[in-house]
Amino acid sequence: EVQLVESGGGLVQTGGSLRLSCAASGITFSSYNMAWYRQPPGKERELVAVIRSGGSTTDYADSVKGRFTISRDNANNTMYLQMNNLKPEDTAVYVCNAKQASWSGVWDYWGQGTRVIVSS
Repeated sequence: EVQLVESGGGLVQTGGSLRLSCAASGITFSSYNMAWYRQPPGKERELVAVIRSGGSTTDYADSVKGRFTISRDNANNTMYLQMNNLKPEDTAVYVCNAKQASWSGVWDYWGQGTRVIVSS
């Protein structure tokens, strides 16, 4: 059974920091591209950051560039999102995604999410 379990969310003041974790099991973690998405209250889910399977390539939404850092530890099957200088508009449920695509198919898994609330 594939499991993606997020942790690290919570309530923080504007300008504060949080570190989210996503622990994966049931997949060959190092073979998957990993990503963080978020869904603000009443809005659509949006992509926050992506890290490729090898860990050397990352990409970020413009709204978080320079403030958030995505990373992964393939030895421990865990992905992270370091969030600094948090703003009220970062308030959302943050969800972990694992995706692998090949000629034989697409494998796409989601976690349950962890809630981040940034107070002004």
